[in-house]
Amino acid sequence: MKILGLTDSEVHEAREKFGSNRLSEAESESFFDKLRENLSDPMIKILSAALLINVIIYFLGLTGIVNTETEWYEPVGIAAAIAIAALVSTFSEYRNENAFRALQEEASKILCKAYRNGEIREIPIDDIVSGDYIMLGAGDRIPADGVIYEGSIKTDQSVLNGESKEASKRPKKGNEPPSDKNDLLSEYRVFRGTVVCSGNAVMIAETVGDKTLYGEIAGELRQDDDRDSPLKLKLTRLAESISKFGYIGGVAIAAALLIHKIVMAGSFGAYFAGGAAAIITDLLDALILAVIIIVMAVPEGLPLMIAIVSAMNMRKMLADNVLVRKISGIETAGSLNILFSDKTGTITKGMLEAVIFADGNGNEYRSMEDIPHGLSRLLSLCIYENSTAVMSGGRAVGGNATERAVLSFLGEHIPKIDVKKLYTLPFNSDNKYSASSVEVSASEDMAFRGTLVKGAPEKLLPLCKYSYDRDGKRVPFQSAVIDELINSLAERAIRVIALAVCDSVLTEESEGLPAGEYVLCGILGIRDEVRPESAAAISEVINAGVQVVMITGDRIDTASAIAKESGLLTGCEKELTLTSAELAKLSDKELSGKLKDIRVIARALPSDKSRLVRIAAELDLVAGMTGDGVNDSPALKKADVGFAMGSGTEVAKEASDIVILDDNFSSIGKAVLYGRTIFNSIRKFIIFQLTINVSAVVISFIAPLLGMDNPLSITQILWVNLVMDTLAALAFGSEPALSRYMREKPKSRREPIVNTYMKTEIITGAAWVVILSLVFLLTGLDTASGTIKEHGFIGRYFRDTMYLFTGYFSFFIFAAVANAFNARTEELNLFDNIGKNRGFLKVMGIIAAVQVIMTYLGGSVLGCYGLDLREWAVILVMALSVIPVDIIRKLIIKQNNRRRSL
Repeated sequence: MKILGLTDSEVHEAREKFGSNRLSEAESESFFDKLRENLSDPMIKILSAALLINVIIYFLGLTGIVNTETEWYEPVGIAAAIAIAALVSTFSEYRNENAFRALQEEASKILCKAYRNGEIREIPIDDIVSGDYIMLGAGDRIPADGVIYEGSIKTDQSVLNGESKEASKRPKKGNEPPSDKNDLLSEYRVFRGTVVCSGNAVMIAETVGDKTLYGEIAGELRQDDDRDSPLKLKLTRLAESISKFGYIGGVAIAAALLIHKIVMAGSFGAYFAGGAAAIITDLLDALILAVIIIVMAVPEGLPLMIAIVSAMNMRKMLADNVLVRKISGIETAGSLNILFSDKTGTITKGMLEAVIFADGNGNEYRSMEDIPHGLSRLLSLCIYENSTAVMSGGRAVGGNATERAVLSFLGEHIPKIDVKKLYTLPFNSDNKYSASSVEVSASEDMAFRGTLVKGAPEKLLPLCKYSYDRDGKRVPFQSAVIDELINSLAERAIRVIALAVCDSVLTEESEGLPAGEYVLCGILGIRDEVRPESAAAISEVINAGVQVVMITGDRIDTASAIAKESGLLTGCEKELTLTSAELAKLSDKELSGKLKDIRVIARALPSDKSRLVRIAAELDLVAGMTGDGVNDSPALKKADVGFAMGSGTEVAKEASDIVILDDNFSSIGKAVLYGRTIFNSIRKFIIFQLTINVSAVVISFIAPLLGMDNPLSITQILWVNLVMDTLAALAFGSEPALSRYMREKPKSRREPIVNTYMKTEIITGAAWVVILSLVFLLTGLDTASGTIKEHGFIGRYFRDTMYLFTGYFSFFIFAAVANAFNARTEELNLFDNIGKNRGFLKVMGIIAAVQVIMTYLGGSVLGCYGLDLREWAVILVMALSVIPVDIIRKLIIKQNNRRRSL
């Protein structure tokens, strides 16, 4: 009966009644939504509090309520740091999200062949409505949930259930009971997102859009909440520490200044005799000093640096086929403790290949070129004339994956002879073979009339009494040799197909293979090959301290063979390979105890992935999950970082943090490396900034107690902040991704961002700068008279106080520059890998050059005056002494580490 399909009016009516086939997109964040989220960063909150305090003090100074030197550009500077940091990270995320949306839009441009108004039309998938009759063929992606109307197909439903086995679909039989609309085991129901592997059919669309099984799973994902990233947790704790330091420091500084005033007055009585106005003024001065010092202690440049380093690495990662959707995903990848990885397409190539052929005597050949001419002619006939795939443009198309793999083995060795096809018997899962009866003309150099058979060895080998040797001659079949070879290949995850010929032909009355004499042509080994780079990439990730667990729907023997070849299984007794059924028998407590030893989960179900991620979270592990199907999406969403494959479904990509565009495990390794690079760059920057901050705070605290004003003016402090914030962020933001980072242990979710090593460097560097500052000021300045100490250790080298304070300002900047070289590497060689970050040298060079220029052109505005060579020599010697002091610290730490390792 001719299929007419729906009319235009029926299409409109169906769309009104049952809805569109377009899937609702996950609500994407606007630029301002992302900006609002980035402004909630814990460090940004601290900066905002500091900004508010600065604004209040500035306006109090304007009104004359308090005597303060706070200038308008201080709050402006902090506001600029907040704005730049938030905007850089927002723009980077927004740009990558737009690139991701473009990929999703491209992936959704699928055309379907539907019957409309009595003819077949190609229409976009979004235009399909309930009731449409849709043609399906090999390679088509099913556009809606529905039933088979006519014909039969085999479908790959792995995107929904994770099962790699093809599902047969045919029309519903008249007496067949109805099945649930989401029953994937139904033989007549087909589902959106699944792929037709072979056959042809017409389906009737019943359920469309968000109401399909595919759409329901996608909808559930939009309701899940994200866990805070490890970096956010660390920064939150750092912000809390800075807040505590601020409160304690504020009280201590205010108290110290008041005590100093009392001591200077001579006694409590003398101090309070000065009157209430003087006491209130002193209290306000103490409060203002405390606030200024607290504001100086806040690392304003940290959010900006994180934004810059993340943005720079996002661009690098995109060039390496890693699309980062969420900035937090990069750093989280660097903190992974455990990674649950798919096998197919990630560790393996994701496509079947015929990798070996063996003749009846067990001789092995890697390609058609290796097979002697006599045997290769017969083999090419057996393969080419008994296949549902065809060669087009130099590659096999059509048929299922196995048929394409077998045909591809021929390469350019296509038989160029006149062959008449008599009858064919297609493959089915019951018989496990296909057959094709052919006749080759006697005029050809190989006359033949008979049947070419291809199928499971257990079906064909018992039929064979003879086999062909390497020269194409019949010899007695030695089954023991082939059986042993098949077992050997099975251990390498190679599936075997037998190829044979029979001297009889099929007829229409044939219910199976014809009776006759069967001769084995040989066996062909097929497998999904492990990617050449996978073993090295997996080894690198494992050496980085990340446990890798391969999850696959394959049988346990196949999974184990792939795991051994890729380096996941090393032969250690503790390594566990479990099936889904064995996993299900374990309680959560038992699984928690065994998780650290699991390497492979075979015959896995989608629910296994979600359970493993949940158990990892309960153990406080940072877990990563790879996936490509709709069924993987819940686990991708729940994982700390979800890696979706570029060839995967749109739903999986929506649920992910990072999209691996080339489906390659080595790209996941790169994501881990970049994540660790970002974290290490952040730590380097914190060392640099906190060293300068702490030293500036201590000097600002001590100076008034010693009877001198703050040696750095407000304008100079602004330049110091610029050096520490924007310029240093640019310098440290371009630090290279070093392979040695992959030899570090993963950072615990609870590990503080400032570790012991960093504390020693910050304290040592800050203490040395404070000591030098005190030497500089106390031996250069007579605090009683405010004049130069002509015979002082430092004073004798400077002409006047204005040159002394200019010298101190320059010393502080050059000490910061020297400290930057200390902070950027733990190695004794300060120029370690500096060639990979030439921007660092440029930025530090610019800072030094601008500082020199400022001393000669700054004048009274910047409080700078031109220094002579002798003064410059003193400044540089003192500033550069920061380097040998830190080298001594590094040597002591390295020596202690060696002792502990013995």
